[in-house]
Amino acid sequence: MRRPGIILLFCASFAGAISSGNPDYDRARDLYQHTEYRQSLAALAQIPNKDTADLKLIGQNYFMLGELQKAIEAFDQALALAPSKPQRSSLYHWLGRTQGRRAETSSIFTAPGYASKARASFEEAVRLDPDNQEAVNDLFDFYLQAPAFLGGGMEKAEALAQRIAQLSPAEGHYAQAQLDDKRRQYDQAELQLRLAAELEPRDPGRWIDLAKHMARRGRLHESDAVFDQAAAIAPGHPQLLFARAEIYIHHRYRLDDARMLLDRYLRSQLTPDDPPRAQARALLEKRVR
Repeated sequence: MRRPGIILLFCASFAGAISSGNPDYDRARDLYQHTEYRQSLAALAQIPNKDTADLKLIGQNYFMLGELQKAIEAFDQALALAPSKPQRSSLYHWLGRTQGRRAETSSIFTAPGYASKARASFEEAVRLDPDNQEAVNDLFDFYLQAPAFLGGGMEKAEALAQRIAQLSPAEGHYAQAQLDDKRRQYDQAELQLRLAAELEPRDPGRWIDLAKHMARRGRLHESDAVFDQAAAIAPGHPQLLFARAEIYIHHRYRLDDARMLLDRYLRSQLTPDDPPRAQARALLEKRVR
């Protein structure tokens, strides 16, 4: 499943690998993993001479808080200190994500500039480390969704899908499903999503992808059956609760169940992998309109 959570897990693990073992950093990283972003920043502020890992975690916290310019500044500072290609690849990947978010939230006049910067950062991340799968994934998404004048295009996405399949067969099927969906070849897209789920049956994200695909086609009862199957594999998984509620609310279907799912979600122990609580609360408000 292509989602920020995978990226955040990867980057958090990477940050730990380059940590100097500073207890303030370790506490900040733990707070970050528990979505306590302000407290994490406060812990990082206690570190006098910040290294690459510290600055990267500062950027991650600001990204999660939506303070995107501060995040960009932190990642730029980290890049100035990062010596190795894998470190720089990961930082360029985060920088690209932040620039992409700025493009999504900017005016029509400034958005194209940020989108172009995001593409350049993703491409640099992949150039520095062709095995950085999450950077490859995000560059694929950019190529697939962005218009040609910003550097997107189906041919570019198709070429990158082959690289994705080499890095992860399951993710390769997911990428192919995205290409098929873009071409409106919905049956082929469903087949690819099923193949991805067969390869990684314990990953609830694979079943979420399939359930969402069915719901978009109006097959809500079949989508429900897939969610039931996923819930048997990972009972109470926060992303399952949120995704199911989101589908119900979008389709004005089983709205009381959507409320109960979101209530359970808000009581769950969340991590940066999961949609923020504010997003769940916004869905609850949408349900009652």
